[in-house]
Amino acid sequence: MLPAAIVCAGLVLIGLVCLPLAHRLARRVPNQNTVSGMSRRAVAGMAAGIAMGVLVGVGWAGLFAHIRLSEELPAALEGRDLQVVGVVGSLPDAVARGVRFRLRVDSAHLPDGEKVKIPEWLSVGWYADDAQKPPVVHPGQRWEFTLRLRLPHGHVNPDGFDYEAWLLTEGVRATGYVRPGAQTMRDAFVPGPAAYIERARYALRERLQQALPDAEYAGVIIALVIGDQRGVSQSDWEVFNRTGIGHLVSISGLHITMIAALFGGLARWLWRHSFFTRANLPLLLPAQKVGAAAGLLAALVYVALAGFGIPAQRTLLMLAVVSVALWLGRIASVSHVLCLAITVVLLCDPWAVLWPGFWLSFVAIACILYASVGRTTTEKDDRDIAELENTPATSFRIWLRDSLAAATRTQYAVTLGLVPLTMALFGQVSLIGPLANAIAIPLVSFVITPLSLAGSVAPAPVSLWCLQSAHALVSALAQCLQWLSETSFAVWQAPRPDTMSVVLAMTGTLWLLAPRGWPFRWVGVLAWLPMLMARPATPIQGFWLTAFDIGQGNALLIETATHRLLYDTGPAYSTESDGATRVLLPYLRARGIGQLDGLIISHSDNDHSGGATSVIEGIPVVWTRSSLPQDHALLKKMPSHAACRAGQSWMWDGVQFDMLHPDDYYANADQPNARSCTLRIRYRDHAVLLTGDIEAPQERALLARATDQLSASVLLAPHHGSGTSSTPEFLAAVSPQLALFQVGYRNRYRHPKAEVLDRYLQRGIRTLRTDRDGAVRVTVGDDIAFSAYRCERRRYWLAQDCP
Repeated sequence: MLPAAIVCAGLVLIGLVCLPLAHRLARRVPNQNTVSGMSRRAVAGMAAGIAMGVLVGVGWAGLFAHIRLSEELPAALEGRDLQVVGVVGSLPDAVARGVRFRLRVDSAHLPDGEKVKIPEWLSVGWYADDAQKPPVVHPGQRWEFTLRLRLPHGHVNPDGFDYEAWLLTEGVRATGYVRPGAQTMRDAFVPGPAAYIERARYALRERLQQALPDAEYAGVIIALVIGDQRGVSQSDWEVFNRTGIGHLVSISGLHITMIAALFGGLARWLWRHSFFTRANLPLLLPAQKVGAAAGLLAALVYVALAGFGIPAQRTLLMLAVVSVALWLGRIASVSHVLCLAITVVLLCDPWAVLWPGFWLSFVAIACILYASVGRTTTEKDDRDIAELENTPATSFRIWLRDSLAAATRTQYAVTLGLVPLTMALFGQVSLIGPLANAIAIPLVSFVITPLSLAGSVAPAPVSLWCLQSAHALVSALAQCLQWLSETSFAVWQAPRPDTMSVVLAMTGTLWLLAPRGWPFRWVGVLAWLPMLMARPATPIQGFWLTAFDIGQGNALLIETATHRLLYDTGPAYSTESDGATRVLLPYLRARGIGQLDGLIISHSDNDHSGGATSVIEGIPVVWTRSSLPQDHALLKKMPSHAACRAGQSWMWDGVQFDMLHPDDYYANADQPNARSCTLRIRYRDHAVLLTGDIEAPQERALLARATDQLSASVLLAPHHGSGTSSTPEFLAAVSPQLALFQVGYRNRYRHPKAEVLDRYLQRGIRTLRTDRDGAVRVTVGDDIAFSAYRCERRRYWLAQDCP
C-alpha cells in the first residue's frame, strides 16, 4: 500500500535532517580496521548513509506517486461523452482502422456545457466508422471533439507487461476514443518547445517513409533515427531478442554515447587547434571541458529526437553527471560517478526501477567497471616504443590490437555479468548473443546509424543513397541474425529463478569476473547451475488451471504433472499483436515451459482463435483439436489436427479429459458458437467444465444426452456470460461452486449480462472475472483452491483494486 502523503513527506524530512547527524555519530566510532580492511568508522558512515538514503528514497517516490495519482479521471465520468479541447502531443501511431496519439487537455465539459476536470494527458484513439475515416493528425494541432474516456486499465497476468504502471510513468491517467460526430481542428499548430520537437520528429518520419516505401526494414531505420519502434514487426523483434541485439534497435544508450563521443571529440580537436586560428582558445578554457559540453549538447539533441523517452533520458542524465563532474574537477572515482548517476535518475524518475532497462543498463556498466577499472595496464617494451615512434603502420597495428582486446574484455564482462539478471527478468538468455553483438554492434553503431542520420537530414539524392545503403545493411544483418536465431542452441530457457538462486548466481559472477590470480575463478560458473538447471513447477497431484486476463476472449492453460494443454488462444488485437504475443508466450517462457502437449481451439471466432498462429509459431505443439471449418486457413498450420467430437477422451497423470460437444449434429453447424469444443476435466471428486461459446440450444442438447457428465466444481461461463447462455436448467445440472468469466474491461457486449450474473449469485456460486480480478489460478486436487492475481499482486497504481 502507498503511505499517506504526509508520511512520505515526513520520511524525506527525517532522512535529510538525520543524515548529517548520523555521519557525526559515525565519526565517533573507533577507527579500527575490520576483516575486510575497511575501518569501522567508514562502515558506520556507509551504513548511516544507506539508511537515510532509503528513507529519503521511499518518501520521495511516495510523493511522486501521490502527485501523479491525484490526476485521476472521476469514476462518474467514465464511459460518458465529453466535449474536449486539446493539443496533439505525440507522434500519431497508426493502428487497425485508425490512429492513436497523446492529447494534452486544454478544457473539457459535458454536452450540457458543465465544465469538468479530467487528467491533463490522455491516450486517445481515433478509429474509422461507416461514415468516414479519421483525418491525418499532426503533432501540435489543437482539436475539439467528443471523447469517451475510461480509467487506465490493463491486463494483469503473472510475468506479463504492466500496462497500468507504464501509463503511470508516462503521465497518462485516462484512455479513450473519439466518438462519431462533429470534430473541429481549431489550430493547425500551437507553438511550444515540445510541439516543435514532435513536429520535427513527425517530419523526419514522413521523410524516411517516403524515401523507403514498402521497405521491409524501414521501421528499423526510423527507430534508429527518432526512437519510434512501432514500425518494427513482431517477427523481427522475436529474432532481435533471441539473438540478444534488441537493445540496438532504438536510440539506445550506446548510440547516444557514440554520438556524444563523436561530437565531443570533434569539438575538442577543433578547440585544441583553436579552429586553426591564432586565438589560443585552450588557454581560455581546457579543450576537455569544451568536448564534454559539446558531447552533452549533441546527446540532448539526439534524445529530443527520441521524444525524451525514459531509456534515453537515463543515458542523458548519466552523461550530464559525468560532464558536470568533469567541469567541477571531481572525477575521483568511477563508482562515485555511477552512484551519482543512479541517484539523479531515480530522483527524476522513481519508477525507473520497474523496468528491465534500468537494471540492465546500470548493471552492465557496473560489470564493465568491476572487470576493468584498476586492472588494465599498457605494457610495451622498448622495441614496441621504438616501433610506435618510427613506424605508422606498426602504431596502427598496436592500436588495433589494444582496441580489439579492450572490446573483447568489455563484451566478456557484460555477457557474463548480465546472465543472472537476464534470467531473472526474462527466464531466458541468448547463447548466440555474444557472436551476434560482435557483428551487430560495430555495424549498427558505426555504419548503419550514421548513414541513417545522414540520410534523414541530407539533401536529395544524397539522402536516398544513404538511406538505401543503410537499409541494405540492415537487411543483410537481419538475414544473418535470422540464421543465428534458428540454431538449436540460440537461447537457453528455464523458469524465472527465485531470489536465492539469483543472489547465488550473482555471487558466482563476481567470483568469475574477479582479477587475475583470484583462486579458482571458474568455480563461479557452478553458482549458476541452480538457476540454469531449474525445472518448471508442476502439480504433485490433480491439475492447475490458469484463466488469463486476456481481454474479451478465452485462453486457459491446464497443467498436470507431466502434460500441458492450452484451451483457446485469446483475441488478435491488431495485425502485429494478439493474446499469444502479449500474454501467453511471455508467461510460458517465464515459467520455462518449452512445449504444449495439446492445443484446443474451441471455435473460429477471433476472441478464441486470434492468437493461434502465434502460439503454433512460438512454441512446439504436439497435437491440436478444433471445430474449425475444413477450409479454415489455420488448419494448414496446426500439427496433428483432429476435429473435436463428443466421446473423445484421454487421461494424463490420473486426470480424465472428456470432450462433450459438438456431437455429429452440431459438428457442421453454420454458427461457430454452436460447435464450440466443450471439455470436461476431472480429478477424483472435482471437475472443471470448459464451454467455449455454447448457447441455450447447445446447453439443452447437453442436458438431453450428457446430464450425468455435466456436474463440475468449476465452470467457465458459456459465451462470457451472454444473455443467450447460462440457462437456469444448465446451471442446475452443472451446480458449480466457482464460475469464471473471461471478459474485457467495459467490453462493448456488456458481458457478463446483469441478469445472467444474477442467476449465478442467486445460486450461491462464487464468481471470478478477469477484468476485475486479473488472471485466475484454480488448483484442483483433493480440494478446490483459487487465487486472483490482482489480489496477489496489489499495486497502488492499479486503477481497479482487488475486490
